[in-house]
Amino acid sequence: MPALKKILVANRGEIACRVIRTARKMGIKTVAVYSDADAEALHVRMADEAVHIGPAPSSQSYIVIDKILEAIRTTGADAVHPGYGFLSENAAFAQALEKAGVVFIGPPVKAIQAMGDKITSKKIAAEAGVSTVPGHMGLIEDAEEAVKISASIGYPVMIKASAGGGGKGMRIAWNDAEAREGFQSSRNEAKNSFGDDRIFIEKFVDQPRHIEIQVLGDQHGTTLYLGERECSIQRRNQKVIEEAPSPFLDDETRKAMGEQAVALAKAVGYFSAGTVEFIVDGARNFYFLEMNTRLQVEHPVTELVTGIDLVEQMIRVASGEKLSLGQDDVELNGWAIESRLYAEDPYRNFLPSIGRLSRYRPPAEGRQDDGTVVRNDTGVFEGGEISMYYDPMIAKLCTWAPDRLTAIDAMGKALDDFEVDGIGHNLPFLSAVMDHDRFRSGKITTAFIAEEFPEGFSGVHPD
Repeated sequence: MPALKKILVANRGEIACRVIRTARKMGIKTVAVYSDADAEALHVRMADEAVHIGPAPSSQSYIVIDKILEAIRTTGADAVHPGYGFLSENAAFAQALEKAGVVFIGPPVKAIQAMGDKITSKKIAAEAGVSTVPGHMGLIEDAEEAVKISASIGYPVMIKASAGGGGKGMRIAWNDAEAREGFQSSRNEAKNSFGDDRIFIEKFVDQPRHIEIQVLGDQHGTTLYLGERECSIQRRNQKVIEEAPSPFLDDETRKAMGEQAVALAKAVGYFSAGTVEFIVDGARNFYFLEMNTRLQVEHPVTELVTGIDLVEQMIRVASGEKLSLGQDDVELNGWAIESRLYAEDPYRNFLPSIGRLSRYRPPAEGRQDDGTVVRNDTGVFEGGEISMYYDPMIAKLCTWAPDRLTAIDAMGKALDDFEVDGIGHNLPFLSAVMDHDRFRSGKITTAFIAEEFPEGFSGVHPD
């Protein structure tokens, strides 16, 4: 397959800017697409060419396949990088590109389809030997059968109403007596609330952490895992802070998770970059959640600890190149933290904030005097607009250091040096997390923000 000459970036914001920078470094020309709201955007200024694709709402611009195809035709682009969000996991889009003879910088269509369906993906994962949450989805006749099933799954278990919602008909059982009682009360509550008393039982994941494995494969049968990312600091299921590696995993668990992630990728013929997400309990048991068949927002922390440019590798794999490294060549060096800077006001329950960035001065990037590294992936500039139409992320600030606490301290300093005015933003909240004893100890779960900031965020009070 010949080398790619011109890549259309079917995205916006910091990821579009990142792909354009990497392509330029590789000597490849780029095409930006933009909506009315993004006419003056940074990615439009950076690309070699830019094509207008419609009104501000993404439903009328960035996710309209025909408009992207038309932009490809008018510019003669021979490949498309979808970034994340928008059309990145849309199998119909990948198929349309294939039909048009345009290279999709991502995985094969069948992998996108297989992993895009929750039930299918869990079935494939189980067949590939990947750990899935144990459970019993069949009809349960009575409390005694519920006890037998619960004991066979292993306590604690979650007893759930089949027709449940809003937390109704749910009980956690830690022993036989609680399983017996929980089954009966869940069944009664489900019948009263939903008119349906069917119950199922699955393993309750205690002290859950969200840890994901980065995989990378080529079209010649090589698939690698590039370590893990800890993504447990979340608010309303939205990741806020990520790090690599995880402060919780040991070498044995990392290897087991990595090998299972590779087995799943191979089971669907996966190539390109992808991520296998797991939920991990307090005893380091891990269970498959889903596979993201695209680049993740938090990919920079993996790049910082492995030294591997994932966007460049995606482009090379799409060009038909073999990976130039094997599993033994992958080494995790030091520690990296990513903070997502959002246009959300933490003092007003994280309400999105829009307007003009009257001041936007990120900290100096690159290696610092103390040996730490600062990186800032962004798609905005001082004087630019934060639009109401898209994700409120302004930037992804990353730091690297030889060890975790030094990386956290470097992040604290970088956040303090970051100047943003004109909109509400979450810089003070991110700083508060960096200073939090529980975060610094690494003893975190997905409930960290809910548990440590139950009344919301009211700011940091000086002593």
